[in-house]
Amino acid sequence: MLTLYDVAVNKILTNLEDFEVLTFQLIILAAPSGSGKTAILQEISKTKKYPLINVNWELASKLKDLSNLQRSLHSGQILTEIIDQYDNLPVLLDNIELLFDVSLKLNPLALLKKISRNRPVISSWNGTVEYNRLNYAVPGHPQYSHYDLDDIIVINLESVE
Repeated sequence: MLTLYDVAVNKILTNLEDFEVLTFQLIILAAPSGSGKTAILQEISKTKKYPLINVNWELASKLKDLSNLQRSLHSGQILTEIIDQYDNLPVLLDNIELLFDVSLKLNPLALLKKISRNRPVISSWNGTVEYNRLNYAVPGHPQYSHYDLDDIIVINLESVE
């Protein structure tokens, strides 16, 4: 019998095969923290030899010497440069919470979409899917945001079949 973990890995790998017809080659693996997203991404990285990028660590190390203004102006481009190091390989992004830092003034989903125009991107997302919307944090939280699910593939770990 397949586990939730196996089903999610298979679903991601199957969707990767259909990317040529999509505007955005983006798969979001959505679930609350601690639900197994990292293990799924690690398995795909190991199996397919795709780079797994810890966005918080990589981006923070590049932003640490910049002023707040420079961070907000350049963080999206810096993330793109980090990812571009891996030629045109599909990339796996984990620990993306820094993208939601209000001081960076980013639209995390728009940034992921932009990056995924030129390469497949599979990203973890600490949040939920409700009413055809992708949520991050909860209403009232400073980083709360929600997005319509247009033009992207979302695998909701809370309801994977």
